[in-house]
Amino acid sequence: MALTRREFIKLTGLGLAASSLGMLGFGASGVAQAAAVRPFKLSRATETRNTCTYCSVACGILIYSMGDGAKNARSNIIHIEGDPDHPVNRGTLCPKGSALLDVVHAPTRLKVPRYRPPGGTEFKDVSWDFALDRIARLMKDDRDKNFIAKNAAGTTVNRWTSVGMLAASASSSETSYLTWKVVRSLGMVVFDNQARV
Repeated sequence: MALTRREFIKLTGLGLAASSLGMLGFGASGVAQAAAVRPFKLSRATETRNTCTYCSVACGILIYSMGDGAKNARSNIIHIEGDPDHPVNRGTLCPKGSALLDVVHAPTRLKVPRYRPPGGTEFKDVSWDFALDRIARLMKDDRDKNFIAKNAAGTTVNRWTSVGMLAASASSSETSYLTWKVVRSLGMVVFDNQARV
């Protein structure tokens, strides 16, 4: 069948129009197209904003969890991605940040504090109340023992030099300011941030 150039263009235009109408749902291809689209897995998930815990960059992340929100029910984290509205990373994540979901679901991840008594060889799981009370007691005892109120010249210095504080760099500026104020109010001189380490 011999076609002129004009007939070829008409035939091509007609075929393009027919396939376009079919893709818009005016034909059998619309049903097939709709069946091929899978539902978006995050459409019913709960979105929570957080900060990546890996390094001092403090990238924003979005954590998606599934669960009905009922009392005593635990949600399951199903997806973690970069926060596009965060001013630090604008939605991007490094390879470690991209693998946060694997860290969350790792079977070796610690979920409770562990304690090894003096002279012991094995760690045992303890409650958060025990761990925090023990840390507070040891800090209080050390501060009472090593606090320096005045130097040799009699000037008030209020120093506690036997203990230091290493703050987390993945916190906001406001949290860092409050941490600094608490540490300085205890008299700690040795204070640093993980961002500098």
